[in-house]
Amino acid sequence: MGSTEQQSLLDVLRSHSAVDCDTLNDEVPKKLGPFVDCTSNQAIAYHELIRVDADGNQIHAQLIQEAIDFASSKESTYANVTEAELAVDVMMVKLALKIVPYLKGYSHIQTNPKYSYDKQRTIENGKRIVAIFKDLDPAYDARRVCIKVPATWEGMQACRELEASGIATLATTMFCLEQAALAAHVSCTYIAPYINELRVHFDENYVDEHKAFDFCGATQRYYGKIGSKTQVLPASLTSIQEVMNLAGVHHITVAPHLLTKLAETPANPWEGDTGSVFKGDKEEELGDYSKILEDESAWRLAFTRSQDGKAEGKIIQAINIFCDKQDGLEDLARR
Repeated sequence: MGSTEQQSLLDVLRSHSAVDCDTLNDEVPKKLGPFVDCTSNQAIAYHELIRVDADGNQIHAQLIQEAIDFASSKESTYANVTEAELAVDVMMVKLALKIVPYLKGYSHIQTNPKYSYDKQRTIENGKRIVAIFKDLDPAYDARRVCIKVPATWEGMQACRELEASGIATLATTMFCLEQAALAAHVSCTYIAPYINELRVHFDENYVDEHKAFDFCGATQRYYGKIGSKTQVLPASLTSIQEVMNLAGVHHITVAPHLLTKLAETPANPWEGDTGSVFKGDKEEELGDYSKILEDESAWRLAFTRSQDGKAEGKIIQAINIFCDKQDGLEDLARR
């Protein structure tokens, strides 16, 4: 890989962790890939689908129309879903398929956040997303689909069933060890700790003063201690310094503007921190969560009390934001 002088921070990050792209814009992996996985959610999908070119024309107008036509023709095939909602699933899968050539691993699609507290509909949604991948591209290996699910009690019970049926899952909007312990217990493939609460990306005046670096490091150590197969995949980063702090995490997903900055920043000289979250022998009380993992009311209470209620407050906020974006996507389909 050449000398350190020629390396970028993106090269350094890739030498420590599996790097994923947090986008549905295929220009990003074309230029900076290949990546391991590609992550996405309703907010990423919405802002990609409303992008316009220099002349003000909608870039994805044809893709949107194709998704609506597909949903109209297949609504009877997929039970328990409206045509607009089905069209949203199809739009997200179509965008994801454009990025597949630049990936070594999974395409991540998030379930409808309105099912965050509905186990059965989350399971149906996850299976439907996998079926849509197969429908749109029969040659695509459906084992390379990872279903993202908000890390509520119901969401993680859905993950348990999806994993048991051979579908990979990621428990997202993760803020505390009570959630992380349950995700490992139900055999999620990944978790996504949000380093910054989601609000930072939609309110330019807001700064998260309680970034989740300690939680991220403690969770990776906890998973090592219990021998979990679940991998830590932090998300919601706001600077290249935050990204580099996490060098050494199992996986990391990075937004396009930060990937570009990492690729443009020489590794030498780099005076910032690299990998401090995982350096040193941190002695911490990791706790025993075994008594709450099969007891819904005990887990819910532990989650409610975690960080004096801050963890639960953050997931409520994230689900609200994602529901707004789901509404935006369904409106796009109806229009």
